[in-house]
Amino acid sequence: MVKRLNKYISDTGFCSRRAADALIQTKQVRVNGAQPELGTKIGEGDKVTINGQLISPVATNKSDRVYLAYHKPVGITCTTERKISGNIIDAIGYKQRIFPIGRLDKPSEGLILLTNDGDIVNKILRAENAHEKLYRVTVDRPITPAFIELMGKGVPILDTVTLPCELKQIGKHSFEIVLKQGLNRQIRRMCEYLNYSVSNLVRKRIMHIDLKGLSVGQYRHLSEQEMLIMNVALTESMKTDSTKIASHLPPASAL
Repeated sequence: MVKRLNKYISDTGFCSRRAADALIQTKQVRVNGAQPELGTKIGEGDKVTINGQLISPVATNKSDRVYLAYHKPVGITCTTERKISGNIIDAIGYKQRIFPIGRLDKPSEGLILLTNDGDIVNKILRAENAHEKLYRVTVDRPITPAFIELMGKGVPILDTVTLPCELKQIGKHSFEIVLKQGLNRQIRRMCEYLNYSVSNLVRKRIMHIDLKGLSVGQYRHLSEQEMLIMNVALTESMKTDSTKIASHLPPASAL
């Protein structure tokens, strides 16, 4: 099976496709001993090295792929850069190379997924606006009905207005919120806009995967059932995304 070089590298779990493109552009990759170009195709028998290290192809059935759910503690940074103190890779200490899917900021706690399957990373991140993420949030002063209403309708941050979302007050200073967006520090910025400050933020769920059974700092492998549901959801998501894209294209006569 022939693959583009960046996909071949990401499928092995070495890094994401974007990071693979950067490695190719900075001349750290060789294919059969020669310097490749972006878009180079890799077939059976081709040998790919990164800085002299041979990159073995992924198993056809992906039996060597890893999918983890991790309860990230406060203070851990979602980066694969080992030179950064408190990086998520050192915190987990997993024996194989893995990387996080998306991010959860350093002051926040909760669920993050990690894998060595670059293909699924791209699918999830491409379709992240279609999938729910549940957070429990504590703020610095009493919550009012106006706060719940305004947060739910959407507030202006980062040169846009957040999408409408579900909120439920669960205490004098705390609420749960379900997002289908992934804007940078979104909940904290939304609260700041309404003159509230977040004192605690925990992500409880991503899609159908939750924190049940995981203490802070623990990880577990996703179950077969969780993977089955995820693969179905991602397939449907990609179909929906394609439909949305097609519906926004100009008519052929305008091209």
